Amino acid sequence: MRVEIWSDIACPWCYVGKARFEKALDAFPHRDEIEVVHRSFELDPGRAKGDIQPVLAMLTKKYGMSEAQAQAGEENLGTQAAAEGLAYRTRDRDHGNTFDMHRLLHFAKEQGRQDELIGLLYRANFAEERTVFGDDERLVELAVAAGLDADAARTVLADPKAYADDVRADEREAAELGANGVPFFVLDRKYGVSGAQPAEVFTQALTQAWGERPPLRLIQQDSGDAEVCGPDGCAVPQH
Repeated sequence: MRVEIWSDIACPWCYVGKARFEKALDAFPHRDEIEVVHRSFELDPGRAKGDIQPVLAMLTKKYGMSEAQAQAGEENLGTQAAAEGLAYRTRDRDHGNTFDMHRLLHFAKEQGRQDELIGLLYRANFAEERTVFGDDERLVELAVAAGLDADAARTVLADPKAYADDVRADEREAAELGANGVPFFVLDRKYGVSGAQPAEVFTQALTQAWGERPPLRLIQQDSGDAEVCGPDGCAVPQH
């Protein structure tokens, strides 16, 4: 069964929601039969790559709140993150464009290292002092830590068209599915879970989606079963 997660590296609830989902997934009896795919969603797609500003300044301008209110929100997020075992810097973080990170994540998906990279990007953005915005070499370092080739990662970042169509396709699909915020989880293309829900909600969703998978229907010709090979050997035609 496939679980698709639409998210953005700049989204703190995506950071927390991933941890809560993984807690449920780790305890799920069919964990090894679940494929997790991360999809792209930009919270601030119109922001230029070089337009980087403090998170508090972004929050006060975007939502019309006071700096004290914005800081209180960051403190609350820090508490929520800590409850999931996540580090979270409640002060002096910055905010910027995440498009290049999404392009790099699509490259990482091809290499089978997507989950490793997104985890490192989240931690770097929310828990570490050095910025992930506007610094391609920082992204290359994280790509290498995720098991990717440094030169290949640089090549992707240097070409603004590389994987750009994949990012845009994910974003269009999110809109078609009705996702107007992230994180957004889609289970087996049948069920959607919006937001950083408690682990118990993800457990219920996984159980329900797994239990309602349709049984496999075999298509057979009127002449009967064709020859097959099994543990006892291969059927050999006698005529």
